[in-house]
Amino acid sequence: MEAITNVITQIDTLVWGWWMILLLLGTHIFMTIRTGFIQRKIFTGIRLSVAKDPDAEGEVSQFGALTTALASTIGTGNIIGVGTAVALGGPGAVLWCWLTGVFGIATKYSESLIAVKYRVKTKDGRMQGGAMYALERGLNMKWLGMIFAFFGGFASFGIGCATQVNAIAAVCEENMGISPAIVGVVVAALTALVIFGGIKSIANVCEKLVPFMAIFYVLGCLIILGINYDFIIPAIKTICRLAFTPGAAAGGLVGRGIMLAMQYGIARGLFSNESGMGSAPIAAAAAQTRNPVRQALVSSTGTFWDTVVVCLMTGLVLVTSIMKNPSIDMGNITDGGILTTLAFQQIPVLGPVILVVGIISFAYSTVLGWAYYGERCVEYFSGKVGLIPYRVLYIVVAAIAPVVSLNLVWTIADILNALMAIPNLVAVLLLSNVIVRETKKYINNLDAKDDTKVDVLDR
Repeated sequence: MEAITNVITQIDTLVWGWWMILLLLGTHIFMTIRTGFIQRKIFTGIRLSVAKDPDAEGEVSQFGALTTALASTIGTGNIIGVGTAVALGGPGAVLWCWLTGVFGIATKYSESLIAVKYRVKTKDGRMQGGAMYALERGLNMKWLGMIFAFFGGFASFGIGCATQVNAIAAVCEENMGISPAIVGVVVAALTALVIFGGIKSIANVCEKLVPFMAIFYVLGCLIILGINYDFIIPAIKTICRLAFTPGAAAGGLVGRGIMLAMQYGIARGLFSNESGMGSAPIAAAAAQTRNPVRQALVSSTGTFWDTVVVCLMTGLVLVTSIMKNPSIDMGNITDGGILTTLAFQQIPVLGPVILVVGIISFAYSTVLGWAYYGERCVEYFSGKVGLIPYRVLYIVVAAIAPVVSLNLVWTIADILNALMAIPNLVAVLLLSNVIVRETKKYINNLDAKDDTKVDVLDR
């Protein structure tokens, strides 16, 4: 077993090496240029995300599709992952994490656009799409679509279910003394109640849970930044300076150098917002939308909220807290969870509560979002016959996750995520001309306060 673990760890190091980081970040930059800096339309996307489009084809509202995607992307990585980036890469990692989100908006836009453009309607009226359909219908590469679906289906058990439920169990045991076995059974039961209702049931829950959990967590961050208000400007200066040079700052903060800051900042940013992974477009394809660009703009706001807002807030909370409290010994902390816990302890009584509720809600929402992604991947390579067995197995994994060691599961999930990203990025890059053409076709009309011209084009 030790030999197998070592081999899998080496594979993980290989697939998440610099070549993968450069491939993802390079795609972000390339698609930013190709789409004419689509990030400038982010506020149009936010406006469209709350607009209703009931007459368009689709299973759920645009907002429902967005919150389902956000459910899987806003997870423990936003809380613990950013802490790990600061602990291992120094404060400068926050800037690289943020820049990854800014450029990642273009990739999230692009992969969502082709997911909607090449989506299909099943015989029972459901809308399905994603990288597998874009590869099959846009590039005649069904074999590569099957590979994406295979990796995506298996990845859902690890990154989407087991690791998240394990995080919930750890928080409940540490803060409330609840047995991990009980947590597993409860989470499995709650998950079963939702996922057997399909995308509409998942979207209904996510529409209510995601805004609550995000606002609750951000309010906690704002309270801490209010407490640390006199360190906000110094923290921003420190983050920017230590992103490019090694050195020391107040509170024991040490810049690890540009390479480590880039490595941990970019890796955590990519892992957090999932831009380029091909997961969120699966939810986008189910949205009620008149054209691909509308939903692509809405979906791109997911990366904005996830990384540009939430991860930045967490980063500022951590850096200002360390600067204000020199007793936080950065030299001995490598665990992002410990660092975040120390920061939230500044809020009397409610600080730990905010953190616990944040981790539990973030992790549970990820369980729901990835359940849908996994279903669509399984149905692509096995048909509807595979759905019930998949749901049952997903619930079983949720039940047993808190009582098994997940180090190996987490590593395997990391590998599968990288292997998902490769065929998805192939689709984005090879279909970039289609993305540009669709963008030019619709984007100018979306500048208007209404979308009447777009309607005419669609009809």
